Order: sequence, then structure tokens, then C-alpha cells
Amino acid sequence: IGVCRSFCFFASMESSLSSIQALVNEIKEELFSTFDLYSFVSPSSYDTAWLAMIPNPKRPDRPMFKGYLDWVLNNQNDEGFWGESDLDGLPSIDALPATLASMVALKRWKIGDKNIKKGLEFIHANVEILLKEKYHSCPRWFAIVFPAMVELAQASGLELVFPDELKGVVSNVFFDRQQILEMEGLVDEYQYPPLLSYVETLPSTYDIGQEDILMHLSGDGSLFQSPSATARAFMATGNRKCMDYLVSLVQRCPNGVPSMYPMDEELIKVCMVNQIQRLGLAEHFNEEIAEILSQVYRTYKKQESRATKMKLVPAQIYKDSLAFRLLRMHGYNVTPWSFCWFLDHEEILLHMEKNSEYFTSAMYNVYRATDVIFSGEYELEKARSFSRKLLEKTMKLTSIDNNHAMFPYFHRVIEHELSLPWMARLEHLDHRMWIEENKLSTLWIGKASFYRLSCLHNEKLIQLAVENYEFRQSIYRNELEELKRWAKDWGLTEMGFGREKTTYLYFAMASCATLPYNSDVRLIVAKSAIIITVADDFYDEEGSLHELQCLTEAVQKWDGKGLSGHGKIIFDALDNVASDIAEKHLHQQGTDITKSLRDIWYETFGAWLTETTWFKSGHIPSKNEYLETGMTSIAVHTLALPASCFLSPSLPNYKLKPAQYETVTKLVMATTRLLNDIQSYQKEQEVGKMNFVLLHLKENPQGDIEDSIAYVRDILDGKKKELLEHVLMDGFNDLPKPCKHLHLSFLKVFQMFFNSSNLFDSKADLLQDIMKAIYVPIEYQPQSI
Repeated sequence: IGVCRSFCFFASMESSLSSIQALVNEIKEELFSTFDLYSFVSPSSYDTAWLAMIPNPKRPDRPMFKGYLDWVLNNQNDEGFWGESDLDGLPSIDALPATLASMVALKRWKIGDKNIKKGLEFIHANVEILLKEKYHSCPRWFAIVFPAMVELAQASGLELVFPDELKGVVSNVFFDRQQILEMEGLVDEYQYPPLLSYVETLPSTYDIGQEDILMHLSGDGSLFQSPSATARAFMATGNRKCMDYLVSLVQRCPNGVPSMYPMDEELIKVCMVNQIQRLGLAEHFNEEIAEILSQVYRTYKKQESRATKMKLVPAQIYKDSLAFRLLRMHGYNVTPWSFCWFLDHEEILLHMEKNSEYFTSAMYNVYRATDVIFSGEYELEKARSFSRKLLEKTMKLTSIDNNHAMFPYFHRVIEHELSLPWMARLEHLDHRMWIEENKLSTLWIGKASFYRLSCLHNEKLIQLAVENYEFRQSIYRNELEELKRWAKDWGLTEMGFGREKTTYLYFAMASCATLPYNSDVRLIVAKSAIIITVADDFYDEEGSLHELQCLTEAVQKWDGKGLSGHGKIIFDALDNVASDIAEKHLHQQGTDITKSLRDIWYETFGAWLTETTWFKSGHIPSKNEYLETGMTSIAVHTLALPASCFLSPSLPNYKLKPAQYETVTKLVMATTRLLNDIQSYQKEQEVGKMNFVLLHLKENPQGDIEDSIAYVRDILDGKKKELLEHVLMDGFNDLPKPCKHLHLSFLKVFQMFFNSSNLFDSKADLLQDIMKAIYVPIEYQPQSI
């Protein structure tokens, strides 16, 4: 039966691998081989309708761009509206101006009577729901666009009838528009988008001369890269540059007009890299990611070398903060000021707070960019505080308010980001969350709709992510069963004392890093971690001083003949693991690391014995003395260094020697010890033991325990930033990059276990995460694009 089960498992693996590789090849061909920027950009019904309204200069009784008129005719939703819908298929608030503009375009050319009738029925049936129920504080863009589209529709002969109970709400929107028109200039420095970019919506009473329009045309002939505004500008001025822009747009985007043109190609590519990484697919697209980020960095260096005008554009902050995080995570030397420039401008900060709905997505990226903060980067601390404040403000909005009427799922994404720090999250579970919440084709609020990238919702990409995740789950289930059998066979699950954490430990190791499917590292680390947990409990709780001295001596000599009972079980399991690691390394790398492995383990057992001797003798060490021993007894190096020998490139053999550890290893040893001590001081205090928190309190009796915790947290924060810099940046000639990233993964495991409580010692707190990581299939329903 066992042989049959193994055969079926490996046959299933081969089939899954084949399917995954086929999808990878298709996606590489589709998204990277023939990169067509505008095939990834969702069309805007509102902007397309405006281009459909333009009369042909030579035949004013005909549309200049009939293809767009046909698009309007053929892209009405079944429910009668044009524009976007929410996750349930219901119209979002920008469907109102989009539907009105589309009906005006059809009415102008005397076609689509049935479409217009259906559109009017939609407006009359849904305007109350969309306005009254979803209207709380009117967004600036809606206050500008909606009244203008109502007036334009009525002027075109469309019969709009608002119910009496809604007239007050409509009047308020018109009043909001009037206030905006009275208070803002055509192009205010700190208003984005500026009023002039809404030129197609401004009333005839608003005095705009041709010179105002022509003065603000871009070099490409557009008005603020807005197709709808440029369409109106062309109708008002007949300007040749405007026409050239519109003709170029039609040639480039024949299947609907984007809400911004031209788009930033690098922004699209950066978003694609981010999407691939967050879906857990980076391992399949390493070359493509490296090429894109290299190109982005070249652009970054060019911009860094010359002064650029700082434009208050959400798209720019969105791109710059996202690029900063991606580049820094890949080892590029980038400065926080590449996206933190807005912090020095009080007027900009006030504007962003006042118009937070325009900046939610940008602030989300800013907040995530500040995860990768190094020591002394105070601008990132300020950016984190500011972006968190704006995101928390967003969270207070109900799901029917301005921002969330368009993308309610974003509420969950932001909540996840704010509630659990990146350092305490495991990659595998983060990938699952992103797959299940993958509705983020929306990037930021534009003029009259949202900018969306359809490539972020590519169905093949999501299918690949689901298959890849569930394939990993099948591997993890198989490895966990093997691990459970091993632990039971060696007697480690029935010791009669301490913590049985086989599943917890494997879950943490499998979920913390995206290792190759066939990596030995997961089981090497999990087996070692089981031994560490059992042995640590034996030294803490069960063993007599004599038994512990005998076990430590046996590890020193690597000879367990004189041992019995629990000590014998621990040593035999340890010998099995160390021998297995050494044998694998000899086979794969051609060198014998047996002595180095034994030395590391002896160092760890020696630290446990030292701590037990302190406790039993009543000796109270100094903080420095304690930390020196505690960094070893936490045993994270005992996991990280042997495992690093199986990465590519692997850890050099000479780096395994005790007392000669590199800075990055010492930092992960210190940070994990301090994390543990912050959450375990109460447990230690109850049995009369010391840890770093309690030692500081003893040395500073005038303070209280909260002062001591704050002191340790401050040290921990500094060391985490230092560790992050060592891991991410090149120039520290200590360990190969994959080995350093594994060090960071171990810190994240400890941060997960000890972030706000001691989850490691809990019995059930992690069960839901374990189920999601290993057992429960992805909750994802394929959607049509």
C-alpha cells in the first residue's frame, strides 16, 4: 500500500509540474514576449464616449471616430449601464457619469435608441441607490463630473427624472460643484487633477479662453494626458496638436479609450513584477523580473542625477514607492527620497489628507515601502506614520463611502497590512491572501473613473498561482507526514514532558520562504527544530543537572553510549539528523561537514547547560553575559547555517565554525533572542528565571516592566533594521544572498511566533493558518475578464 501511495503521489506531482510549466510558458509568451502596453489597460467608458462625440471636421454630420461610437454601442452592460461594476456585478458610482456620457454620444448621432432607453431605465432605477445610499461626503471628482453630465444629458434631450426624495441630494452635489468652481483656480499647484483637466465638464458660465487651453497643452497635444479633456479641447479650438494626439490615441487603442494616455510603460511593468511576486510566482519569472528591475533602476539613476519637477500625482507616488520597495528587496541602492519628497511640503500633506480618496492606493504602497527601512532612515519613519494615518482614515469609511463604493475588497487588504506587520507574516500565507483577494486591477482614482490594469487580473496568471500554491500544499502534506513518522520512530513525540510542536515547526519552515519544490532544507530545518524544542525543554524542565551534564558531554564527544532514558533518545535523534545532513552534503557538494555540524550542536547544548547551571545555582548574569549565551541558546544559527549549505549558491564550509559567525548571523541570533524574551518574561519570572527584559528591570529598579520592555524593543528595532540592510544590500561580503535571505526568513518566523503574544506555546492559535498553508484548497472563483 505504501509503495502504491508513493507511486500515485509522484505521478500526481509529475502531472502538476507539467501543467504548471505549460502555464508558465504561455504567460511568458503572452505577457513578456510581445509586450503591448495598452492591451493591459482597461478602457474607460466615460473617455470613449467623449471621443465618440467629436464630429468629423470635414463632415460635421458624422463622428470623427466611428469605431469608438460602435464601441459605446456594443459595450453597454446587460443591466443598462456603462462603466465599472463591483465584485458582485453591481454598478459602481462612476457608472452614473459614464452612462450619461455614453447616452449623450448615442443621442448626438441619432443611433442606439434601445441602448438609450435601457440606459435611462438604469438611471431611474438605480440613481437613488447609487446616490442616496452611497452618498456621504461627495468626492471632488464626482462633484465636478456628475452635475455636468446631468446638464449635458438634459441639453441633449434626454429625459432625466429624479424622485422628489432625491432632489436634495442632487442639489447638494451641484452645490459642492459650485463651491469647487468658486474656490479653485484652473490649475492650482496643489490640486490634482486640476480643474482644467475637467474642461469637458466646466459650465459655459465658467470663463475659459482658448489661450487657457493652449497654454496648458502638453508636448504631445494632450490636456493633462486626459482623452476626454483633450476631446473637448479639440472641439473648442480645432487645434492641430490636439487632433494629432487623438489620432495617435485611436491608432494605439482601437478597442476603447484608456482614462489616461499615454500611459507610463515602466509603471505597468513594475505593477506586473509586483503582481507576480505577490502571487508567489517569482521563481518562475526570475529572468523577466531581473530585466525589468534593471531597466527601472537605470531610469531611477537618470532621474536622480537631474532635478525633476515634483508633481502631485497619485500615479507618480504609487509608482515611485512600489519601485523603491521592489528595487531595495532586490539589492539595489535606492534612496527613500525617491518617493518621500512630498513629506517636506506642508501644503501637499494637507491636500493629501483632505483628498485622501485620491491617494489611498498610493499610500498603501508608501506604507509597504517603509517595511524595508534601514537604520537612520527617519524619512521612512515619517512616511510610515503619515501613510498609516491616511490608511486608518480610509478604514473608518464604511464600505459604501466614496473610496469603497469602487473597490470594497481593498478594505480587507489594507486591514491585513495594518494589523500584522510584514516582518511577522509568512510568505506562503501572504501569497494565498493575495490570490484570494486578487481584485486589485484598480490602481487609483482618476478623473471620472478608476485607472485599471487588466494584466493584474490575467486569468492564466491567477490559474498558475492557484496551481502553484496547491502543488506546494501537496508537497508540504507529504513532507509533514514523513516528518511525523520520523519524530515518532525516534521517540520524540512521546517524551512525557515539554512541547510537541512537530506540525507547528514544519508549518513555520515551509511557509516562511519560497524554497524550490525539491529542496532538502524544509525537512532538515524541521527535524533540527524538533530536536531543539525537545532538548530545550529537557534542559529547562525535566533533566537533573547530572543528566544534562552527561548529555552535553556526549554531544561534545559525539558518543552516546553512556546515556539512557530521555538523554539517549535526544542524542540518537540528533546523531541521525547530523549524519543525514553530512551525508547529503558530501553527496551533493563533495565535502564533509560532520565536524562543523557537531561543533555547532555542542555549542548550543553547552549554552543550555550554562543557563540551567545559572538557574540551579542562583547566579544572576549581567545583561551582556546573558545575551552572549542567550544568542546561542536560542539556536537559530543551529538551524540557519547547516540549512544554508543546501542553497544555491551554498554557504562556504568555513562559515560553519562556531565563534566565527558573520554579522548577519549574529544579528539574527540577537534579534530572535530578544523577540523571545519580550514575550516569555512572565513565564520565566514565575519559575524564578532571568531573561533580558527581567535583567534590565533588575538593573533599573526605579522603572517598571513596561519601561524594560520598551528598552528591549528599542534595541530590537535597531538590530532588525541593521539585519535588514545586511540581508538586502550588496557590499557586505559575508554570506551568499540566498543564505542571507534564509536568515531573514528565520527572523520572520520568530516575529510571527512572538509578535504580540507567545503563539509558539499556544495550543490552537495557529491551527487556522496551518490549515490554510497545508490542507485547505485556495478559495478562488475564475472570473471572466
